[in-house]
Amino acid sequence: MNILIIGSGSVGIGLGSSLLSQGVNVSFLASEKTARKMKEDGIKRTGLFTNYSFSPSQFNVYESYSEIPKKSYDYVLVASKTTANSDISRKLDENRDILKDDFTILICQNGFGNDEAYLKYFKTSEVYCARIITGFTRPERNISEVTVYTEPILLGSLQGEDTSHLQTIADNINASGIKCELTDELDKYLWAKMLYNCTLNPLGAILDVTYGKLTENEYSKEIMDDIIEEIFNVIKASPYSTLWETSDDYRDIFYSKLVPDTYNHYSSTHQDIKRKIKTEIDTLNGKVIELGEKYDVDVSTNRLIYKLIKAIESDF
Repeated sequence: MNILIIGSGSVGIGLGSSLLSQGVNVSFLASEKTARKMKEDGIKRTGLFTNYSFSPSQFNVYESYSEIPKKSYDYVLVASKTTANSDISRKLDENRDILKDDFTILICQNGFGNDEAYLKYFKTSEVYCARIITGFTRPERNISEVTVYTEPILLGSLQGEDTSHLQTIADNINASGIKCELTDELDKYLWAKMLYNCTLNPLGAILDVTYGKLTENEYSKEIMDDIIEEIFNVIKASPYSTLWETSDDYRDIFYSKLVPDTYNHYSSTHQDIKRKIKTEIDTLNGKVIELGEKYDVDVSTNRLIYKLIKAIESDF
C-alpha cells in the first residue's frame, strides 16, 4: 500500500508518522521549507500516545507533482488547509498519472463540504472524508505533537459509497496508538465537529484565549450559545442531521465535557492568525452562512464572527 500525503502540517505529519510506524509506504508533498527540513531531520510524532521518529530514508518527500513517480499511489490523504482545495483538486486531476488505476482520495480537514472541490473532477467512489477531532500542533516544521484527544478519528463517505476498503487505513492508525474507525454516518459526526469548531475556533482567535476561557465569560458564552442555535436551525432546515436532537442537548455536553476536555487548547484559527496566514473560516462559519442563505435561515451571529475574522485576515 502506497500513500501520498498532500499537506505536511501538523495533521499530515501526524497521520504520516502513524502509518509509517506500521510499515506503510508513505510519501509527502510539502512546501519548499518544510520539505527541506523533513529531508534533513526526518519527522516525529510526539505528545499523547506513542511517540515516533523517522529518518529521511524511511519516507519520500516531494516539492512538486513533476517529481512524483507515475502509477504509484493507492491512497491520497489531503491534509492541507481547506483554502488550498481548489488548487489541489485541479492539480490532482491534471496529474492523475501518479495514481494507480484503483485509487482513493481521503480528505482529512476541518469544515464541511470539502469534498465538493474534488467531486468536480473525481467520482463519488473515489472521494472520502475523515472526521479528525484529535488536536495536532506543529512545534517545528517536521514535528507533529498530539495535544488533545477526545474521540476516535472517523473515516467515511458523504455520498453513501462503500467504505470497507478504508479499513486498512483505520487498522494502521489504530495500531499506531490513535483510535480510528469507519462510520456510515459521517455527516452527523462532521456536523458535530462543525458545531464545536464554528463555536470555539474563531471566537477564541478573536479574543486570543483558550477554549476554556471562552466559557468563563458571560458575554463570550452568550455569543457561543447564539452560534450553536443558528447552526442547529441550519441543520434542521437542510437535508443534514447531527448527533443531538436539540441545541440544548448539545450545549449540555458542550459545556460539561467537550470544552473541559480541551480547556487549554488554542484553536487552529488562533494559530493561523498568530502566523498571519489565511484561516479556514470559509469552510467553517462561512459554510453555515452559505447554507443559511440557501435555506433562508438567520445566521447573523455566524456572519458577524465570519466578518471579524475576514477583517483580521485583510492585513495579512
